[in-house]
Amino acid sequence: MQQPEATAGLIGLGIIGSRVAACLRRSGYQVWLWNRTPRPEPNFLSSPNEVAEAARHIQIFVSNGEALLSVVRAMAPALTPAHIILNHATVSPAEAREAAAIVHETHAAFLDAPFTGSRDAAGSGQLVYYVGGDPQAIQSATPQLQVSSKQILEVGAVGQAAALKIATNLIAANAVASLSEALALLDRHGVDLNKLAPAMEHNAARSGVFDMKLPCMIAGDFEPRFALKHMFKDLQLALAMAEDKDLELPAASAFAGVIMAGLQRGWGDNDFSVVSRFYDYPGRGHASPPTPVPPTTQPELPQESIPPTLKNLWGLLRRKK
Repeated sequence: MQQPEATAGLIGLGIIGSRVAACLRRSGYQVWLWNRTPRPEPNFLSSPNEVAEAARHIQIFVSNGEALLSVVRAMAPALTPAHIILNHATVSPAEAREAAAIVHETHAAFLDAPFTGSRDAAGSGQLVYYVGGDPQAIQSATPQLQVSSKQILEVGAVGQAAALKIATNLIAANAVASLSEALALLDRHGVDLNKLAPAMEHNAARSGVFDMKLPCMIAGDFEPRFALKHMFKDLQLALAMAEDKDLELPAASAFAGVIMAGLQRGWGDNDFSVVSRFYDYPGRGHASPPTPVPPTTQPELPQESIPPTLKNLWGLLRRKK
């Protein structure tokens, strides 16, 4: 018979969740699963409530705060003081605290546990989790988190890990924006784009984002590691958090406007480095170029979802199209 500590629950089988589930299975866990779209997976259940009945430690990998709140409300009737719910979705601090309040009403524990690391890191168990919440709950959940991670960073209270994750994604977004512009500048001045990597090897501005994204951007490989639509969502969260505290984030606002234009061109499911396609680098490969949406079928972004700080910039971009 399986021991309780060898049983795990997991909700959300996207790019990351599916790979974390595979890591858990390889480590000997019996994994109980649910996804909004049914999947032919072992131990796939019919609802979040059933996952809560089958497992005590449940990892949630959904796309946004609305989905997170829907899941915790659905599983609440089955939660007990023995449960620990780990949210890995990038959501606002307020949404993390709201989800925690729902879980705490059942006397279960809630951990705010977003991560850094892309598809390949998840597949090899090399994610880094930022975790906020009760230290005792963190200690109890650590063995399960260690299966898919190389580091677990305790941050503080619920909501603080969410804020840290959004801040780090803001840095990654601006790094890709700068890299796109740097490649365009080199191309216009006749410099071989492949010279940028060795030039940056000992430069203080070199980063993991640079090492990961540069080869793909030059090759035109935009297979999703982190989709453009998800980066847009995260920048919206950052801008809303800033507005709430009367802060201005001009670099993030500008890049969010560029992403909006990319979404209008049908690039949402491509990696967020696809923004480099706004510049034409002659001669580069196109291993998996995005397929633009025809102008007559391009979706309109709902105006209510656009932070006020972006609306003027978005109008300017649309006039330039």
